[in-house]
Amino acid sequence: MQRTLVIFKPDCVQRRLVGQILQRFEAKGLRIAALKMIQVSKELGEQHYAEHKERPFFPGLIRFITGGPVVVAVIAGPEAVAVVRGMMGKTSGIEAAPGTIRGDFSVSKQNNLIHGSDSPESAAREIALWFQPEEILDYDLAGQDWVAES
Repeated sequence: MQRTLVIFKPDCVQRRLVGQILQRFEAKGLRIAALKMIQVSKELGEQHYAEHKERPFFPGLIRFITGGPVVVAVIAGPEAVAVVRGMMGKTSGIEAAPGTIRGDFSVSKQNNLIHGSDSPESAAREIALWFQPEEILDYDLAGQDWVAES
């Protein structure tokens, strides 16, 4: 069972798409291991996007992620990182394929609704930034055997 971090960004919250997008992950067979709504501090935003610190778009990225509340989730399931990334689609909503989250709901590169960890290593780092270990739950889902083989 793999875990990944998903951030429903401020544009997603403001457009009231969180439930619809979260439902896609559940329908796929993934499970919610943690979920909360927060207002991102500048410090947390800078820690999360630290690899972009020297890039010219960094200040705008921080303004965006701190510009309104976000919903943050830990999503778990087989190959969760790759599955979530595939469901999200390309970074630019204009380039993202129809049927993906960004392809269906976004026409922007920055206001692209959602963040998902890009590797298991990034997921571990990011999850530790946003959640305390006791906030993340492991549990069995009724009927899980019908979703994925053991």
